[in-house]
Amino acid sequence: MAYDATTLPDVSGLTVGIIGGTGDQGRGLAYRFARAGNTVLIGSRSAERAAQSAAEIAGLPGMPAGVDVTGAANDEVARRSDVVVIAVPWDGHAATVAALAEPLAGKIVVDCVNPLGFDKQGPYALTVAEGSAVQQAAGLLPDSRVCAAFNHVSAPLLADPEVDRIELDVLICTEDRELVDVVAALAARIPGMRGIYAGRLRNAHQIEAFTANLIAINKRYKAHAGIRVTDL
Repeated sequence: MAYDATTLPDVSGLTVGIIGGTGDQGRGLAYRFARAGNTVLIGSRSAERAAQSAAEIAGLPGMPAGVDVTGAANDEVARRSDVVVIAVPWDGHAATVAALAEPLAGKIVVDCVNPLGFDKQGPYALTVAEGSAVQQAAGLLPDSRVCAAFNHVSAPLLADPEVDRIELDVLICTEDRELVDVVAALAARIPGMRGIYAGRLRNAHQIEAFTANLIAINKRYKAHAGIRVTDL
């Protein structure tokens, strides 16, 4: 069997922090991980905004009894989490990540930021000096275990309580092969998702950039398109 989810580690006890948890993508991922039963911490520059967002997420349908969703400032979330998802706007990516280098030391960091620009012709990929958003993050976080994942997950689908399954593959890029199974297991906490190793960090640019194509597809076909890898 090319892909065997039964070999993935148990990540149900991991605390997942979302830096940028008040934005659409961050809130959606926070909701799905909390709905799966993980402890979730919502991070923001404003602890008050983070707490408000956490309370709203905790009150959504489908949440298990006793689920722990709380909000705090980014620094505290970074310190208290086992896995930290970076889901901030591209414009603030470098500054936000650099400021968290110390509390993120030794942590698993999942970057799902897509550097995109928008003009009258629609979205397009931006040129990133380091190669990609995740390579920028890896350079700023030399003591963290960094990967790219969840770049292509539709925020509206994540946030919709009536959507029970999200049928797509999460492409994972990292230098740390042991990290692949952990992040794939986190993806599998969301019914319908699979985590697929897609190469080293240098291969992340085209994955981040492909989001512009997906946005065009979604606009043309009024859909929430994702990616499936065949023959796995």
